[in-house]
Amino acid sequence: MRLTPEIAQELAILALFNQSTYQEGLKVHSHDAALEDIEATKRLFDKGLVTQIDGGYLTSLGKDAVEQLQDLLLMLK
Repeated sequence: MRLTPEIAQELAILALFNQSTYQEGLKVHSHDAALEDIEATKRLFDKGLVTQIDGGYLTSLGKDAVEQLQDLLLMLK
């Protein structure tokens, strides 16, 4: 599996979510976010990882992804 720029951007968006509380969402607004962030967030929505096209909350699948991402980031530090 290759780490494409698109996947890297999606991982960067997932890393913004607060793992200590999943009741805190994320909004990626078109008027102040980079186009790459907006597109990555839409892809996460299309993949079923977040609840809204502009972020929202993590789905169950999204929570699993964030937990695994945090584990990976800790391993790589």
